[in-house]
Amino acid sequence: MRALKNFVRFMVAVQLLPALESGEETLVGGQAVLEGVMMRSPHAWAIACKKPSGEVVTMSEPLERPSEKHKWMSWPIVRGVMTLGYAMTLGYRALRFSANVAIEDVMQSDAAEKAATTLANAGAQPAASETREKAATISTWLATVNIVISLAFFIFMYKYLPLLAATEIKKWDPALGGRVIFNLIDGGIRLVLFLLFIWGVSLWPDIRRVYQYHGAEHKTVFAFEDGKPLVPAEVQKYSTYHPRCGTSFLMTVMLISIGFYMLIPYTTFWARFASRIVLLPVIAGVSYEIIRFAAKHRGSLFALMTAPGLWLQRITTQPPSDEMAQCAITALNQAMSLEKENGGELVIA
Repeated sequence: MRALKNFVRFMVAVQLLPALESGEETLVGGQAVLEGVMMRSPHAWAIACKKPSGEVVTMSEPLERPSEKHKWMSWPIVRGVMTLGYAMTLGYRALRFSANVAIEDVMQSDAAEKAATTLANAGAQPAASETREKAATISTWLATVNIVISLAFFIFMYKYLPLLAATEIKKWDPALGGRVIFNLIDGGIRLVLFLLFIWGVSLWPDIRRVYQYHGAEHKTVFAFEDGKPLVPAEVQKYSTYHPRCGTSFLMTVMLISIGFYMLIPYTTFWARFASRIVLLPVIAGVSYEIIRFAAKHRGSLFALMTAPGLWLQRITTQPPSDEMAQCAITALNQAMSLEKENGGELVIA
């Protein structure tokens, strides 16, 4: 039962993945995972996950920056699509790792308890080999199915459903069928569905803990960017709201998409639906550029566009405990250690 609960928690976290991660290959960033944090530098990444026993499991690997191998990947708009795609892939790997750690811990605990009970009834002492069970993991095929379900959920919830609702509303009053009004209604419904999902899953204690680890990641990044000692007492002084957060990116995508869809001349349902799918990479690339610019120019007009994302972080980030902050610190320290080993040079913007 606990293993099933962890898998459901993993599936929900995958839906939240764009809101939990930050995609910027030239800066330090990270992502909340299940009972832990993933931290990423330009040339390395590391994860620290806390087991119920208190043990912290870590893993780190070097990274290659795609834009260093292919210059066209650093072009404006294109770099946003490529970087975000790369970040999402890495983020999914991190979530899968954390889910496997949780499942392995549950399976080993259940196996040990079962073995101890059985042998106690038989009047024997459990041997170490009898209390171990092969770790359960999320297999490749199960992970693939989860990705397919996640994509289908995203398209249905944020593309198909809002468009269908706006089309039905237009039937009540043809005056609402104008390109501007129609897309404002469509965009408004999309925003409401997104906000309801983000808020609704926050009521689940397990996901609220993910939001706390998200806050720990932000606080740690802020402390690192300020050159402060990476200790919980220092990290906890910082805000949980960070301008490069994936939550800000998603809100920007939601707002920018309304304007983009107003430019589409199609009036039939399926043509509009297809255009929303096709334009998604372009909208993502433009939104990335806005977030990137706003993070460096906090007094600009573009920074105002990212403000709703910062407001939404009041839900997607929560104050972490010192242990959660330590998890984020451990992950960042490991990533930076590997970064230095690989001769990487970090540029703080």
